[in-house]
Amino acid sequence: MGAFALLSCQSGHKNEQQQPDTSFVAHSFAVAKEQYTYMLKNQTDLTSFPRTLNKDGKVVGTDEWDWTGGFFPGGLWYIYEYTHDDMFKQAATKWTEALEKAKDLTQHHDIGFVMYCSYGNALRLETDSAKIKAYQALMVHSAESALKRYNPKVGVIKSWNEKTSWDGKTVWKYPVIIDNMMNLELLFYASKISGNPKFQEAAISHANKTMKNHFRPDYSTYHVVDYDSISGEAIHQQTNQGYSDNSTWARGQGWAIYGYTFMYRETQDAKYLETAQKAADFFINNPNLPEDKVPYWDFNAGQEGYKSDVDFSSKGLDYVPRDASAGALVASALLELSTYTSGDVSKRYFDFAEALLKSLSSKEYLADPGTNGGFILKHSVGSLPHNSEVDVPLIYADYYFLEALLRYEKIKKS
Repeated sequence: MGAFALLSCQSGHKNEQQQPDTSFVAHSFAVAKEQYTYMLKNQTDLTSFPRTLNKDGKVVGTDEWDWTGGFFPGGLWYIYEYTHDDMFKQAATKWTEALEKAKDLTQHHDIGFVMYCSYGNALRLETDSAKIKAYQALMVHSAESALKRYNPKVGVIKSWNEKTSWDGKTVWKYPVIIDNMMNLELLFYASKISGNPKFQEAAISHANKTMKNHFRPDYSTYHVVDYDSISGEAIHQQTNQGYSDNSTWARGQGWAIYGYTFMYRETQDAKYLETAQKAADFFINNPNLPEDKVPYWDFNAGQEGYKSDVDFSSKGLDYVPRDASAGALVASALLELSTYTSGDVSKRYFDFAEALLKSLSSKEYLADPGTNGGFILKHSVGSLPHNSEVDVPLIYADYYFLEALLRYEKIKKS
């Protein structure tokens, strides 16, 4: 989510250009403003948060209990931050406050996504003291809800309830997915404003256990790790949204890069920085990364040595889809990571993120105004194994794209 990191980025390398080229940022935000103005005009039901498009090109909305609810208000806050257009602040406030009930979300682990991407950004940009106080109380309440899925014996926050894997025989009793790293920012923030260290302590425990069990020797990631709730030991390492249990799901790798980058920001513990860098290097140096740096949905889809439990022949695809959401997420993560490193290392992360953002800002991925249902980016993948949201716009792709653009411009102008 990175809401508060936007205020504190200090570049690890100096920009040598006197006139920084941020023209693609301005163009992308101009498109974003037009698209979300269109979206606001057409999506007026505050109980239905835009998520994607269906096959008929209609916007699919979700309620506040879905993991994606916070991204649309969060995107509105980012557009307000860039444009200073009060219309977007009013819309962002309205859509953020429509999520208030989600403070009690305990059905799954994603309360951090829902509440921190929305209210977290509101807290950065709101100036009304009464609203700030109310929003902070909601953050602490939400963190309490998040800890209802935390078992100290296991040391991690349980992502989902009991679920059967794609092999049809393995039942996950205490599944934890790499995505769950993204919910930890909420816990750090709650400890800061409440003075109660229990939230941060749970976040650190979760990150440490995830670091131990979600990474392979090459720092690629497993999507799902299932734990024994008594011993706390990892008993299964599999996938739910990737190609195969031993493949690397692109967005999952992005969650890892992003998550351990902010873990370093929050703790200054060097082991998190090292993990973030090694996960980033796996992504950047992957031989199956396309030239434009926007990844395929899975780095190993269809490759020899990767056997899927899913019959992908039934999906009717004659190409391997890209995932712009993974690209946007990684661009944002790498920009922050570049500020915690120096010299050639910092430059390598920054340059890769810049190239990736320029690809996403091109006509191949950036929607023409008035198209794409009002979403900003095209060509994302939700879950190909589930045949769900394949090669469509996704609201979280927009969110991390806007966040990355803001981070990029801040660094270039520093």
